[in-house]
Amino acid sequence: MSNILIINGPNLNLLGEREKDKYGYTSLEEIKKKCLSFSKEHNIDVTFFQSNVEGEIVNEIQNARNSQDCLIINAGGYTHTSVAIHDALKILNIPIIELHITNIYRREDFRHKSLISNVVDGIICGLGTEGYTLALKASINLIRK
Repeated sequence: MSNILIINGPNLNLLGEREKDKYGYTSLEEIKKKCLSFSKEHNIDVTFFQSNVEGEIVNEIQNARNSQDCLIINAGGYTHTSVAIHDALKILNIPIIELHITNIYRREDFRHKSLISNVVDGIICGLGTEGYTLALKASINLIRK
């Protein structure tokens, strides 16, 4: 059974409450339930993690190097600011998928630059919360390679 870790960064715990015009009405808990249901159907083990604290995210990434087969990360605002998360991702020798609910290239200019894109295997953005399921499907394919 493959192990896939999904990391969610700051403010994603408030999905369904904040900026519904951009992020929709689906909560992070609902996304988690959908991902766990998908995992049962596809015989994979999914671990879901969310933190508003950069160091906790770095710790989780570092821990993944010995226990996970793939990492999906929606780093939220840290996508555009965190050298520490970038450097932690570089340590991993597993497939990594960067995920964004919105299309970061149709938003404010500062969101157009991702500090983690150059260390990931693929990027999913702008497809709403469905991006999580798509990232899981892609993870399965990347693990099989």
